[in-house]
Amino acid sequence: MHTIYNIGIYLLQFACRLLSLKNEKIKLMVQGQKLAFSKLQSITKEDKIAWFHCASLGEFEQARNLIESFKQEKKEYKILVSFFSPSGYEIRKNYKMADYVVYLPFDTPKNVNLFVTMAHPSIVFFVKYEFWYNYIQALKDIPLFQVSLILRKNHYLTKSYSSWFRKQLRHFNTFFVQDNTTKEVLHSLGYDNAIICGDTRFDRVFAISKEEKSFPIIDNFCKGGEKVFIAGSSWPADERIIHDALYEKENIKIILAPHQIHKEHISDLQKMFPSNVLYSQANDENTKNKRVLIIDCIGILSYIYGKGDITYVGGGFGVGIHNVLEAAVFYKPVAFGPNNKKFKEAQDLLQQKSAKEINNKEDLASWVEHLLTDEEYYSTSCTLNGQYVENNAGATQKILKEINQYL
Repeated sequence: MHTIYNIGIYLLQFACRLLSLKNEKIKLMVQGQKLAFSKLQSITKEDKIAWFHCASLGEFEQARNLIESFKQEKKEYKILVSFFSPSGYEIRKNYKMADYVVYLPFDTPKNVNLFVTMAHPSIVFFVKYEFWYNYIQALKDIPLFQVSLILRKNHYLTKSYSSWFRKQLRHFNTFFVQDNTTKEVLHSLGYDNAIICGDTRFDRVFAISKEEKSFPIIDNFCKGGEKVFIAGSSWPADERIIHDALYEKENIKIILAPHQIHKEHISDLQKMFPSNVLYSQANDENTKNKRVLIIDCIGILSYIYGKGDITYVGGGFGVGIHNVLEAAVFYKPVAFGPNNKKFKEAQDLLQQKSAKEINNKEDLASWVEHLLTDEEYYSTSCTLNGQYVENNAGATQKILKEINQYL
């Protein structure tokens, strides 16, 4: 089976090289993998390397607080961050808290041997779902951890055809898992080295909520008697519903932070919401009497949810919702679309009735009206959301405490 796996990886690598001729995203990945080894050349034999591997941007955000806390506490280590997906690397390739940021080359024996030899990590963290057979094998004598892992009984690792692959899990020193279900699944597979520590994203958003950052343009826009509705990481389906439900309401201002900020989409938003101003062009004068502020840049959304009164997290009409914790941590009511079933935090907030699932414009309009007319409902939603995040923070310190014995 190992031989078949390697053949599959070689075929995947070959296919990606062919597809890179026409697909810009895959082209970035293929080119980036080639450059990875040249970037590792600056690592010396004396360097102590802590390697964090994240498949994409979501996994990076899962690990970010751990990376930064590790760097702060273990100053003698240099940080290596690797990505497999361009959506992670291209956004975080200049991440200042890492000494090296690279693409992870395909899991072929040759690539793995060269990568691990050049990086010679002293400790390694794979984030969430990352399992690469040859990399795990090459790291068997190095402290190796899986962070923020979630497993369910239908995961491919639990299937009979994965028995050969599951044996590689013995090389992990500890699985830092998010919940008891994952621990039970690992136990059923014969692994009892799991520690329930929760989700490190709680620590990240909690830390962000305590940072003091100034956004005078947004503060100026939010002045006045209107309530402010903030939609983050919105997609076209979200934006149409927001327009139809709220744009004509004179007592509400809207801040849109779309997931896509290319010129065409920003132009579409400006046509959809005529009374708008772009954040990149906003000033004290041209924000006056505008109904909608469009955030046409990246990097500030997780800091500005607290500026509004009501929040909405996009993605729920597509592949899945974005990070609802970024809004909840600011003690704000939060809503999102129907594709939220795989997100534990969303399910938790829905269960305690401090969040709302939106399926159409009527849902959104009635929910906002309920919040604006029922002070107790609004206050309770805010309190429950904020307390939920605070009560679930602490995973990072649990991990750091546990790994000390390996450093």
